[in-house]
Formats: sequence, C-alpha cells, structure tokens
Amino acid sequence: MWPVDRHPIRLEVWRIAELEIGPYGPNRQGRRGCEKSQNRINMIKTDLKKHKVVSANEWLEARKQFLRQEKDFTRLRDQLSRRRRELPWVKVEKNYVFEGPDGKTTLADLFEGRSQLVVYHFMFAPDWERPCRSCSFWADNFNGIGVHLNHRDVTLVAISRAPSEKLETFKRRMGWNFKWLSSGNNDFNYDYQVSFTPETLKGQVEYNYGKWEADSSDLPGVSVFYQDEDGNIYHTYSAYARGIDILNTAYHYLDLVPKGRDEDGLEFPMAWVRFRDKYDE
Repeated sequence: MWPVDRHPIRLEVWRIAELEIGPYGPNRQGRRGCEKSQNRINMIKTDLKKHKVVSANEWLEARKQFLRQEKDFTRLRDQLSRRRRELPWVKVEKNYVFEGPDGKTTLADLFEGRSQLVVYHFMFAPDWERPCRSCSFWADNFNGIGVHLNHRDVTLVAISRAPSEKLETFKRRMGWNFKWLSSGNNDFNYDYQVSFTPETLKGQVEYNYGKWEADSSDLPGVSVFYQDEDGNIYHTYSAYARGIDILNTAYHYLDLVPKGRDEDGLEFPMAWVRFRDKYDE
C-alpha cells in the first residue's frame, strides 16, 4: 500500500490542482466565464497518426495495468466524496425569495419537502439577451435526472439573475423541464459569490475561494443545502470553475475517446460549444 500522502494517483491530482493556478486559474478569469474556467490540461492533443499499435495480448496487459490506476482513482474519489460530506455547515440566516413562473418562492420552498437541495448557478445576467452557452451545455445534462434525484431525497434547481420571463422563454426553446428561478431581486448570487457588482469588478473579486480578475458580472457554480426537521437550512458545499466539471456527462464521454475533448488550438477550451439548436448554423 502507498502512504496516503505519496500515492501516485493522489500526487497527480495535486499536480493538476497546482497547474490550474496557471493560465486559467484565480488571476486570469476572462469575460467568457465558465467557458474559460476549463483548464488546458484536458486540451492536450493525442497524435493519432503515430499512436502505438500492439497485439491483442499486449493491449490486454496494458489495459489491466491501467485498470489498477482507475481503481485507485475510484477509491480516492470515494474518499474525497466522504470528506466532502464531512465538511462543516453554515446556517442560512437570510430569507431568500425567488421569482418563478408560479410567482414568488422561498429557498425553503425549493426543497419541495425533501431535505437536500442542489442549486446550479446558471450564468444569465438581467441585461443579457441570452445565457452563457457553456452553462447551457451543462444544463443539457439536467433533463431526466430530476426524478432519480428526487428518489434519493434531493431536489435540483437552476438559479440566475435574469427575470423569470427570460428564463422561461429560453427554457421552452431548449425543451428543458427542470425548475429555473430568478434571484434578480435578492442577494443570493452575490452571497454565494457567482455575481459581482460593477464596483466590485473594478478590482479582484472573490471566486472559487480566491482572488479573480473577472470582467463578467456572473460566473458558474453549484451550491448544496440541507434542511432539517425543524426547517433550519444549512449551506453544506459550493464548487466553482472546474469544480463543476463532474456535472457534465458529455465531457466524461469525450474523455473516453481517442481524441479526448479535442480542444487544443482553440482560442479557449469551450470555443466550440454552441446552444444545442445552433450547431447546424
């Protein structure tokens, strides 16, 4: 067994974490928000023309060796998930009220009788004509999973600052069925560090637990809340930037194929992403 602090997979994870402080880390956030929050580590292109080709037996041996690494990574991921659940909580003291198609809704209402709530912070500012393309890419993964989450005592919603009418219009265009609320009339986005005032944007903002130079008023993230039997609500977890990478199923499929995410040479990692109904244009 490898010592906990010297495990080869863990050291590689730490190495990647250190590299993410580089070109797309805390001090280089640009106007594309979540489109630029992806690190270029996943953009390294594999040379398919010179790729090693071996016999079936050699391939099987190489695959078995890599399987050991995959299993190590899975166990480490399970440990990380457990430690995430063990993080301390913060009691939510504000009574946030959101706007939806059925009128005003409180944060407590969003749980819909369940004890756990996941909020996707969807980039869509009040003055924008359309939302973030990359957040739309993420949201395309939400349809259909809600009922499964509900049966594990979890409710999933998206929240943006744009007016509810804009959210519902775009939601109909995309054919989405998840709940999408407006926080335009409260401090929710600002309190959870995914929106910033014009004054704040003149300097570095607090995002992803560090200082960022952002020129976008809104950035992506996910926050988790728990409601106890007495109705008290607690903030248990938030993640930003590449911390939400695990929520995009399509990217995980791309990570399986020979070309990977194939984003090398692009102006920024998600320059290829379009709204789902715009790829043919």
